[in-house]
Amino acid sequence: MATSTISVGALVSLQELNPSSPNFKQGASFRVTGKLQEYDLETAVAVIVDGDASLKVDTQYLKLNLRPGSLYQFIGELHIEPNNEAILKARVGRNVDGLDTNLYHQTLQLLRQFQAEKVNIRTS
Repeated sequence: MATSTISVGALVSLQELNPSSPNFKQGASFRVTGKLQEYDLETAVAVIVDGDASLKVDTQYLKLNLRPGSLYQFIGELHIEPNNEAILKARVGRNVDGLDTNLYHQTLQLLRQFQAEKVNIRTS
């Protein structure tokens, strides 16, 4: 029997998913959070925003009642189109309207510091 592995979605902010970022890799698995700005029912493509960053999310495999203005978290794989535009092919999605976004961003910064310190300890 063949086994397949599904990568956990690395926690990133939308600002970290731009063409100059080391995270901007075809097929990389990510967990992203943002406010739903728009949703096209015909294509099942949502656009989420966080600050000045945005990301398209393909939601065709999800059963979610998406509401513009609500906060969502998606896990999926990044696909980079020929025009260097990214779209996350979501395999998991959930509404996170109760999330404190300021605390979430602070936690993400602390996680990055911890990960950097851990790498420095290993290389010392």
